[in-house]
Amino acid sequence: KGRAGRVSKGYCYRLIHKDFWTNYIPEKPVPEILRCPLGTTILKIKMLDMGEPKALLATALSPPSVGDIERTVLQLKELGALTTCVQTEENPHDGELTFLGRVLAHLPVDQHLGKLIVLGHVFGCLEECLIIAAALSLRTFFAVPFRQHIDGYRNKLFFAGNSKSDCIALVNAFKAWQICRQKGELRHPKEELDWGRSNYIQIKRVREVAELFEELKQRVSVFNMHINTQPSPVDQEYVYKQRFILQVVIAGAFYPNYFSFGMCDQEIAVKELDGKDPKTTVMLRNIPPYGFLYHQQLQSLFRQCGQVKSIAYDGPRAFVEFARNPMDTFKTLPAVYMSLKMAQLKIPLDLNVHYPNEIESQVAGGGATRVKHTRVNVDYQKQIVEPVEIFGISDVSKMIPNRLLSINVTEIVEVGHFWGYRIDEKNMTVLQTLTTEINHQHLMDLPVPPHPELVCLAPFPCLENKGYYRARILYVSGDFAEVFFVDYGNRSRVPLKKLKAIPSHLRELPFQALEFKMCKMRPSAKSLVCGEQWSYSASQRFASLVNGYTLLVKVYSLVHGVLHVDVFRYLGSKELVNIRDVLIEECYAEQAEESYESQQSHDLLEALLSDQIRKEERKPVSSRGEEKHVIEMLLNKFSVDNFDAATHKVSVHGPFSPYEVKCFSMTRISQFRCAFIRKESINSVVVRDAPEDSFQQMLVAASLSVNATGSSLILEETSLMPPIPGLPALLSMLFAPAIELRVDKSGKYFTGVLCGLGWSRIHGIPLLPENDMELTFDVHFGVDDIAEINILRETINQLVSECAVCPDQGRMVQLQENARQKLLSLICKSKPRDAVVPKWYDKSYAWNQVDSTHIIDQSERQHEEANDLYQLHNLVVLN
Repeated sequence: KGRAGRVSKGYCYRLIHKDFWTNYIPEKPVPEILRCPLGTTILKIKMLDMGEPKALLATALSPPSVGDIERTVLQLKELGALTTCVQTEENPHDGELTFLGRVLAHLPVDQHLGKLIVLGHVFGCLEECLIIAAALSLRTFFAVPFRQHIDGYRNKLFFAGNSKSDCIALVNAFKAWQICRQKGELRHPKEELDWGRSNYIQIKRVREVAELFEELKQRVSVFNMHINTQPSPVDQEYVYKQRFILQVVIAGAFYPNYFSFGMCDQEIAVKELDGKDPKTTVMLRNIPPYGFLYHQQLQSLFRQCGQVKSIAYDGPRAFVEFARNPMDTFKTLPAVYMSLKMAQLKIPLDLNVHYPNEIESQVAGGGATRVKHTRVNVDYQKQIVEPVEIFGISDVSKMIPNRLLSINVTEIVEVGHFWGYRIDEKNMTVLQTLTTEINHQHLMDLPVPPHPELVCLAPFPCLENKGYYRARILYVSGDFAEVFFVDYGNRSRVPLKKLKAIPSHLRELPFQALEFKMCKMRPSAKSLVCGEQWSYSASQRFASLVNGYTLLVKVYSLVHGVLHVDVFRYLGSKELVNIRDVLIEECYAEQAEESYESQQSHDLLEALLSDQIRKEERKPVSSRGEEKHVIEMLLNKFSVDNFDAATHKVSVHGPFSPYEVKCFSMTRISQFRCAFIRKESINSVVVRDAPEDSFQQMLVAASLSVNATGSSLILEETSLMPPIPGLPALLSMLFAPAIELRVDKSGKYFTGVLCGLGWSRIHGIPLLPENDMELTFDVHFGVDDIAEINILRETINQLVSECAVCPDQGRMVQLQENARQKLLSLICKSKPRDAVVPKWYDKSYAWNQVDSTHIIDQSERQHEEANDLYQLHNLVVLN
């Protein structure tokens, strides 16, 4: 019977083809020695001290292949589980068991996850690493319900925060579940299931992770590794430092699964996106003729991604722009990621449309063809559909009457990003006239329920007068709305009952608030490590420099409605100083290049203000008016109420972003393979936030697999490292078993480094050439940096040695803090490392290229011991 043997006693018979039985069912099962991980077997052999693994395994009834054994031994050496020598003699096929090797043999997890736990203990983030190891050892507890991939992806992004790490998302989700249980919020099984359903987490699996977490915690306690139960320091920046250190530990554990990204051509990308803001806009192709007639359908297709602000139609293309909160930082909106995720998941974007001849027949005299290829903009904020105005240089000059502007700052978004308004006499007159006109109106209640992006009139509670001002609703919470005053740039919380409708003629007037961004500046490594983008101390310092002062700004460029400026104010004895210089001098920021768009805008403004360009004339208003009339007529005729149903469907292609980048492997064996990130990963979609940055950013994968043909790599559980110049090279040198520095022909500076297991002095060949990484430096590294890396490796070795013999937790906490401080000082230099032009080494992947007379051997400082995790790198003397 169908259910026999599953829910009740009985017999279940399965019928198969004879050919399947003969050709596909093995007569005998595969021996366990060939099924279990070979690395675990070798570690157990070393634990039992039974001699060389290759010789012992050769005596088995079904021995693994000699090549697999040799390769596994080399991989264990690369991992740090075995030493490179046996009793000081080089042996590529054997090694002494290290402390890490003993720990790995004792843990029921993958070797890289075991190393993650040990490094987590070294740097004081053991609890987080135990959670990651337990979660990655089992099936993921993140649920992706049927046809809810976008919501599942959004939820995972929420748990990851701004870390761009699948591993950190696992930690945050697990801790959120733990905290809710500790608070007693999930006492009843139904409450727990509801919580899991709302957060796209499978409760059964997260409980399994909790069980394995407790088991791992008990197992590592045998090796004097304990979770620090002392309360965390009350520090605004501690959480961010802890997150960064965890990211570094992840990079160390999963060496050499390192990947980098290709660069995007800014000039081509700007043209492809038609000058739209890449942080808020995606592009669609294959738009049918008269595409603006279907803008409501298109808006509904993107409703699951975010609030659509406008759609611009340009022939067969359309540009969907999402609403950005004025208080958001300059980062790619989550809605853009969601849209690109839709394309990756191949979610169909179908429009119900009419044939062009049907549309044209509705307007007498062929008037409809006037707007067939016209660029049309649909603005949902202003609720208008009209042809795109061709703005001339004169329109820019109205917004920027002078390169030097006096302003008041009303709202700080982050360091170098703020809102304000001009305080010159002309602009103050405009603001006063506007306020007077508003308050002479007979104000009416809102005709529609308040919702985000709605422009209305609102009072400013901090002012004594009861006047109203133009405002935009940011969000609604209960009986209150958070509004942004579009003429001054500040925000406030206002009762819903006090919001009033804005007359149409006042809504269409240009907003007077200006958004500013300080040019030629980016966060320093210290700010990135200690904050989301900027550290708390950097934010406090910037606020102290600009709040309550009249500032003088010099306009550099105008990009997507944001003024890129130099900001000046008087300090001390009436000395006019550039605030950017102050932040750089105090190590909160560093010099940076402006984007291609900003540089183009700068050149245009230079020409405009030096009278090299005549003011362009707008297209005649009558022509635009006629086209607008035709558009309104077509929209009325083809509305749902006034016209028959659409005749056929058209599939829109996309969404696309020219700033979306793909990754490639940094190891020798995989550098020419295609690399694909699993769609479940947070980093399955990566968009460059700052394409003007010339340095590389690194991605780390927890596990790799290859496709059936071996031509493509598949990455799982990825983590994107912070955008710090030189970080990929630093982490590679810190965690590589061996390195060889590349020196330029003059011998005056380092140009790059070769990282890997090293080379055999006996055989004169690389030990594990497929995992070697040839890196070029994009920032300056000197002998002092290599020496600092060695000091940190010594500190790690000391802590591991103490861990093997010393149960004193107080001593262990001191050593951990010492390691953390050395790591942070290595990354966060008081003076940023100078950028250099990368130079590829002629003999890539070739070892033993440095003259021995220029090498300072570090082996005298370190006698290889069984407890050491890393050898010290040799130093190279420069001319």
